[in-house]
Amino acid sequence: MLKDRKVIIATKHGKEKVIAPILEKEFGLICTVDLNLDTDELGTFTGEVARKDDPITTARNKCKMAMELSNCDMAIASEGSFGPHPDLFFVPADDEFLLFMDMKNDLEIVARELTTETNFRGAEIHSERELKDFANIAKFPSHALILRRHIGDFRDIKKGISDWSTLQEGYRFFMNTGGKVYAETDMRAMHNPTRMLAIERAAQKLAVQIKSLCPQCHTPGFCIKESKKGLPCEVCDFPTRSILCSIYTCKKCNFSEEKKYPNGKMTENPMHCDLCNP
Repeated sequence: MLKDRKVIIATKHGKEKVIAPILEKEFGLICTVDLNLDTDELGTFTGEVARKDDPITTARNKCKMAMELSNCDMAIASEGSFGPHPDLFFVPADDEFLLFMDMKNDLEIVARELTTETNFRGAEIHSERELKDFANIAKFPSHALILRRHIGDFRDIKKGISDWSTLQEGYRFFMNTGGKVYAETDMRAMHNPTRMLAIERAAQKLAVQIKSLCPQCHTPGFCIKESKKGLPCEVCDFPTRSILCSIYTCKKCNFSEEKKYPNGKMTENPMHCDLCNP
């Protein structure tokens, strides 16, 4: 279904460096990018162009843009969001979605990588010492930084800063022209190796999902649609919040299959039980 077919990777930020090797090795796909594609039209991390849609819709629109531009019937796109972890509220997280679209076979498969391994942060800076401390925490200069006057101000914004002299020049420019500096991490993939690793892990998950075939119609992408909690406590047998089973569903024929104990255990430690450890 996929071997020797062309797939366009919808990116202008170098994501093909980690996505293409996996697709080429696992499926024999011919990966390409189109330098004329401007995915920033759908939103930028720094806010000059607001993202109007959710991440999956945005990734889907990227695929459609790329396929139309390159006259290709297959595409892959990623979209990331940064902010508090949905469960660990005070911990920053990178939430990456990778969407594969095959128009010829009417396929759409989505993989997700949610991780706390991110340098995402921003802060108002009042001195060069604070700037240096912020840069060190943000893994600068291997990870680029952005400077602006304050959040929401797009005048003279300086992106992709990856050396100390340029960082200091930018700081002094904003201090001399407005008296304020806001520093933030540049989350574009080509300037953020930590994020690039998250995208690579998402691509690996996507490859696994593409290889997962529906037992009934053999269509790729037989994936988990929902999970049910209730794994019993090993001491009192009370249902816990841990996953008891996963429900796999085929998007093509709607065949479903329930698979119990997806994490390889039939009971949960009592420390996760609301009855034993309220």
